[in-house]
Amino acid sequence: MKVLVIGSGAREHALAWKLSKSPKITRVFVAPGNGGTDSFAVNLPISADDINTLFLLATRYNIDLTVVGPETPLAQGIVDRFEQAGLAIWGPTRDAARIESSKAFARELMTSKNIPSPDYKIFKSYSDGYQFLSKHEGPVVIKADGLAAGKGVMVCRDREAAINALYDCMEDRVFGAAGTTVVVEEFLEGQEVSVFAFSDGQHISSLVAACDYKRLLDGNRGPNTGGMGSFTPTDFWTPEFKKQVCKEIIEPAIKGLAESGSPYKGVLYAGLMVTPSGPKVLEYNCRLGDPETQVLMPLLKNDLVDVISATLDGKLHKKKLEWEQRSCVGVVLTSRGYPGEYRRGIEITGLRSLDKEVFAFHAGTTKPKGDHTRVVTSGGRVLTIVSAGETITEARDKVYDNVRRVDFKGCHYRKDIAMSPDDQPVTKGQKTS
Repeated sequence: MKVLVIGSGAREHALAWKLSKSPKITRVFVAPGNGGTDSFAVNLPISADDINTLFLLATRYNIDLTVVGPETPLAQGIVDRFEQAGLAIWGPTRDAARIESSKAFARELMTSKNIPSPDYKIFKSYSDGYQFLSKHEGPVVIKADGLAAGKGVMVCRDREAAINALYDCMEDRVFGAAGTTVVVEEFLEGQEVSVFAFSDGQHISSLVAACDYKRLLDGNRGPNTGGMGSFTPTDFWTPEFKKQVCKEIIEPAIKGLAESGSPYKGVLYAGLMVTPSGPKVLEYNCRLGDPETQVLMPLLKNDLVDVISATLDGKLHKKKLEWEQRSCVGVVLTSRGYPGEYRRGIEITGLRSLDKEVFAFHAGTTKPKGDHTRVVTSGGRVLTIVSAGETITEARDKVYDNVRRVDFKGCHYRKDIAMSPDDQPVTKGQKTS
């Protein structure tokens, strides 16, 4: 088989790496890829949201399977386009992807299926939203309904901040069309966890979970980012808790989508807040998470091609997912200035000094034209260094020992990823990225 992976981040690097280990795969293409995927796959300089060109590429290269990493092409209907032409592609259709691309749709689905979630209101006009917020005490979360490049969620500590956020969305249109409709949600406190389940539209796999860190600085301080690190498993991911999440959160969502005429095929990601009254859904995503994928793929014992084939063929109930009973920790290295402006083209050193069992999944990297011996930075999140171990402590010690060997000017990373159970990523409110 020839496989095409769509995307350029460390998530896509991890997926392409895992697929390349399958004896069924003869060649891996990645569009557009990065400086890491270039070492074992063919990078193709095509944007992940250029659906027309990707479709022509898949046809021209006789691609047997396309795997979509990011949410934007899924929300734009890339799966529908490929399937209409009889091309095998892994991910939900445009309608099913609304579980991420429309927060209003997702909340209404949760309400209809009695899925535990925060209280919310949906507003289609600024005046209606203003009237509600002007009478509302305490913190709330303002969410632009559509995709906003990870920036459309704002935790507002007081009424003034909430009204300003609403104005930014609906009047100033800082998120464009994504802010035409706004969801105002109850502010929750607790511990966050990311839960993932493969689905073939009717059946679901066993669940797996990981925790990630959104804040830039140690101690969960600083601005929010796309993710500064992750680890798996977490101490509260017990068989009882897993069963509860499956019954109350994953199964009803898959059933609801099927009943609506949009069966969900792919990976469903539930971002949960574990509150004193139980887990509640902060958001559903229509794809694997980043940086969670980087710590999950090294632990997946199955051939990923077999799992994907089972989801596409409606036979997931016949495929048992198996995970190594080990721990895994990933630390993200970023450019100075991220998540704001940052420099590009800075040489990265030390990658060849990593231990054999330690992974360096690339994101914002490239190789200079005509010089494939060097790797330089090209983005804000540059690398995810990942290590497994028998315990979280062992995996953490190993990964940080290797992180210190990698360097580039302005390199930044958190030093408290998976430090101890007391330091697991706790956010006092919903994710803001």
